[in-house]
Amino acid sequence: MERHTRDTEERGQVGIGTLIVFIAMVLVAAIAAGVLINTAGFLQTKSQETGEQSGAQVTDRLQLNSITSDDIGGDPAKVQTVDAIASRAPGAGAISLTEVTVQWVGPETVETLKWGDTANGTHFSTTMVKNAQSGGTDSVNSDADTVRFTFSAQDISDGNGLDPGDQVTLRLTTASNGETITTLSVPDSLIGESVVSL
Repeated sequence: MERHTRDTEERGQVGIGTLIVFIAMVLVAAIAAGVLINTAGFLQTKSQETGEQSGAQVTDRLQLNSITSDDIGGDPAKVQTVDAIASRAPGAGAISLTEVTVQWVGPETVETLKWGDTANGTHFSTTMVKNAQSGGTDSVNSDADTVRFTFSAQDISDGNGLDPGDQVTLRLTTASNGETITTLSVPDSLIGESVVSL
């Protein structure tokens, strides 16, 4: 009779130990699941933010429609001022012109220009050509909006302007790092010209 009681107690102890181990495993699994869920949520949020930023870099940019100059002077004749007509690229959101930077890479000059009221050696200026939504003069809010960027080639090049045959690369960068790169070329002859396409 004593042996039967001892076997029963031993089996009960084994059963309790197994139950404790099982509960511990369930708790560990629950904690691990919670950590995995939190990590997955964090990664999803970060990937969404990264995707939005990457999308903005691709779409939130300007496109240049034409580049001209109607300011030709000096002897010999040189381009003194450059005007670029721009609009926002397809799919772009509102673009603040005051946060745009322009890198000017000329024949002898590399300059980073910021927005200003007047174009000079360190600033470009902007003028709204068409403002479809009347949303102010310092942002492009609609696909129908167009803006004129004015660059003082004379001031940027220390009073020299652009000679016939010169080339300049413009890199326009918006606040979201969307970039537009174009190269303008001065015609080989400016004699008798009052307006030229670059």
